[in-house]
Amino acid sequence: MAIGGAEDRSSDLEILKKVFSLIPEGNQVVAVIATASGIPDQVLPEYQAAFSRLGASQVHELKIRDRQEAADADTVRLIEQSGLIFFTGGDQLRLTNVLGGSPVLTAIRQRLQEGAVVAGTSAGAAAMPGTMIYNGAAADALRKGAVNLTFGLNFVDDLIIDSHFLERGRFTRLMEVGASNPEHLGVGLGEDAAVIIHPHGILEAIGPGHVILIDSRDLASSNIADLAMGEPVAVEHMILHALVSGHGFDIEARRYLVPHELSAILAENR
Repeated sequence: MAIGGAEDRSSDLEILKKVFSLIPEGNQVVAVIATASGIPDQVLPEYQAAFSRLGASQVHELKIRDRQEAADADTVRLIEQSGLIFFTGGDQLRLTNVLGGSPVLTAIRQRLQEGAVVAGTSAGAAAMPGTMIYNGAAADALRKGAVNLTFGLNFVDDLIIDSHFLERGRFTRLMEVGASNPEHLGVGLGEDAAVIIHPHGILEAIGPGHVILIDSRDLASSNIADLAMGEPVAVEHMILHALVSGHGFDIEARRYLVPHELSAILAENR
């Protein structure tokens, strides 16, 4: 699950409650990874309190500040015991720098394959795909080279995720990415909004906010390949969808799913 940031951690816990409800039966252990955060001592207790309130049997608070800690056998063991692995916000480049190629990251990927839930908010959400946004102006990013991309944590395929999307006006960031990477679906998460990425390629929006999708697969034309760096990009036929809670999207078919369609598909794949 990818969360847009600024989710409620002290009141109704709407999104965190949904995250917790997805944990496989019989394993209520949560690992919270604060590698991305510059203030782990502040955010870790907040998540510890929230997940404990939701019924976690144990919450492991993992700072993992450097590559030595990302190779620590005890930390790997805690990951292997967890039914939910949650990434806090902060700096997604710190996440990939510290965790990339590490035993901890290998263990998280293995737990994901085994059915554990992997979730992240803000930077923790942006780092989930194989390709990750790590910088780019919000105001006018529809210019060649205005958005920086690098390899992400590779938990999900064919998506590029941007957080704080509506609140920080990041539409042109995903438009620029779509022009240069039409095969990838852009997912823009508003604050206190989230998307569940189901194993069979179905997106499900949750939370009170919006999930914005920018689909460039059928892009008709763009001038991006002919431009110098910094010049304005033209695009033809880029499709935008706005999802709210209960609506979904089929990534492979590129098809919007209204609530009854989403419910039927999810029921078929249970």
